[in-house]
Amino acid sequence: MARPQREDRNPRDREDSEIVDRLVGINRVAKVVKGGRRFGFAALVVVGDQRGRVGFGHGKAREVPEAIRKATESAKRSMRRVPLREGRTLHHDINGRFGAGKVVLRAAPAGTGIIAGGPMRAIFECLGVQDVVAKSLGTQNPYNMIRATFDALTSVQSPRMVAQRRGRKVSDILGRREDTASPAGVE
Repeated sequence: MARPQREDRNPRDREDSEIVDRLVGINRVAKVVKGGRRFGFAALVVVGDQRGRVGFGHGKAREVPEAIRKATESAKRSMRRVPLREGRTLHHDINGRFGAGKVVLRAAPAGTGIIAGGPMRAIFECLGVQDVVAKSLGTQNPYNMIRATFDALTSVQSPRMVAQRRGRKVSDILGRREDTASPAGVE
């Protein structure tokens, strides 16, 4: 008689299997030594669970796969939760800055898609955002763009967070939503 196998031996393994990662960039770096140059590789990786948690990390090693592994481990350790509206977009427009990198992130209506370039697109895909408009200003350095984007994302506040901080109800913060079915100007 065959024994039933347990799928969930370690809950951390199950959690890691749900995490997606995107390789943003690899740099070849050289160290000049007495006999010539010694080459190494630096990798930049973004990871997320596509449900509101995202992180980034970088790693350096003599071989590319080892650098990617180190970067992925670093990214998993630095994951943060970002509140999303309806699980698909941001709650409000935000600006982020790191060094010479500036980013503008705007919430978008359903069906817009991810309108963002390079490293920011990787962050939004891993985060689970489906509709957003983003613009990078200043630098094109992926490290600074990612840090500026994370600076913006850490300042996102949901209506629940604002209501809790002010000691009010969420409905007081959002206000009453007007009925969109009635024609404008008719009372």
